[in-house]
Amino acid sequence: MSECKLFVDYDQHENGVQIVDLIEKLADSPESAQLESLIIGDWGGAYEHDSSPVVESLVRLKDRFPQLRRLFIGDMSYEECEVSWINQSNIGPILTAYPELTSLTIKGSTGLSLDPASHEKLEELVIICGGLGKEVIASISEGSFKSLKKLELYLGVEDYGFDGGLENILPLIEPGKFPQLTYLGLKDSEIQDEIAIAVANAPIVDQLHTLDLSMGTLSDEGAEALLQSEKVKKLEFLDLSYHYMSDKMMKRWQESGIKADISDHQGDAEDEDYRYPSLTE
Repeated sequence: MSECKLFVDYDQHENGVQIVDLIEKLADSPESAQLESLIIGDWGGAYEHDSSPVVESLVRLKDRFPQLRRLFIGDMSYEECEVSWINQSNIGPILTAYPELTSLTIKGSTGLSLDPASHEKLEELVIICGGLGKEVIASISEGSFKSLKKLELYLGVEDYGFDGGLENILPLIEPGKFPQLTYLGLKDSEIQDEIAIAVANAPIVDQLHTLDLSMGTLSDEGAEALLQSEKVKKLEFLDLSYHYMSDKMMKRWQESGIKADISDHQGDAEDEDYRYPSLTE
């Protein structure tokens, strides 16, 4: 068994089933020694209970999962639990307990922290949420992820947890911060234009094959900065899907020769108050 998903559905939760029991049962099975990918879904009432029992169990049982390389904590559908309602916890101990981990995906940001934020071999870090707090962003930018190749952050909106500004995001794109990074996703943001303008000519773009600024409130202002950037023109792929560009700007992109996804047009709302990122609540 190379991959397994564990979750507690509504009926199980009502009958007292605990996610800790499922993790322990998996740890006691012969398959645990070969498990490479573990997906944790709803741990039972994730809208009122945080993920700390999941973290504590996985840390305690770390020796039972010697081959674990990929971990997803919080894989829930909208029907199971809206992303803004998912209660997370400090995921940092997972990084310490699993030094061979190469991929970590987290869904939900309420109560989320990463302490310590350090890993020698992690290649992929993805956080899916409706609003990412500046403390978590700071943990990543101030942490140590020398092997990181993919960083994908859903930044979201203030109403659901994003309590920072461009000044909190800029440290993520400082030269030398992530020397192996080739995929950068700073997406689903209510300040997508500001991010696009800042990133357009940042040195980090030279090392990327993919820049993902999708799912946010990108308009002509940010799109213009990207279109004028010589660095952006050298990217293998630019994801701008779900955006608020004008028809005129979209035509310019189509004629630019740049390999960019500009699908999922949301209209060209001139009033910023009527622009919304794709994933919030």
